Amino acid sequence: MLMGIDTPLGFSRPFIDLITRGIAVPTVGESSSNPYLHRRTEHFLFERGLYPLSPIKDMIGSQATKGMHVLGRFAPIREACGVWTDGQMLRAIEAYPSACKRSACIEALRVPFHVEEVSVPRSFVPGFEHVDAQDALTCALLAWAFEHRPQWLAQPMADIDPVEVWIFVPEDGLRA
Repeated sequence: MLMGIDTPLGFSRPFIDLITRGIAVPTVGESSSNPYLHRRTEHFLFERGLYPLSPIKDMIGSQATKGMHVLGRFAPIREACGVWTDGQMLRAIEAYPSACKRSACIEALRVPFHVEEVSVPRSFVPGFEHVDAQDALTCALLAWAFEHRPQWLAQPMADIDPVEVWIFVPEDGLRA
C-alpha cells in the first residue's frame, strides 16, 4: 500500500543543523530566502509558480510533526528521498494537492470519481462535499501516479538532501 500524505514530512537541513547542533547559517535573509523556513523542494516549487507553506512559519508545524510521527511509528525506513516504508507493506510519500489544480494528468484520474477540482466544496458530489475529502482523493491519485506513472511526477534532483524530503507533484502542474 502506498500513501500520499498532505503535510510537510521534513525540515530544511539548515534548520535541522541549527536545532540539533547549534550550527547557524551566515545570513537569514527575507522570509522566502530564509534557509531555516523552506526546504529545497519548496524552492523548486516557488520557481515554478507554486507557493507551498513553510513547515516552520505557516502554522502547519503541528500537522508536520504528526505526519513525521506516523512515519516514525509505521514507516521508519527511508527507501529513497521522499519515500518511506515499513519494509513490508506500507510506503508513503509527501503529496501536495494544490499543485494538482492545473494538472491534466491528475484531472483525468479524477474523472471516474466525478470530482471537479474547485476551491469551494460542491455539495452535489457524494462523498466529496468537503475540500479535505477532495484533497485526500488527490493525495491518493498522486500516490497512484507515483506507483504507476512516475514519469508524470517531478522527481527529486540528485543533489537534494534526503533528510529534507521531496514533495511529489505532477510535472504538468508546474510552470516552466
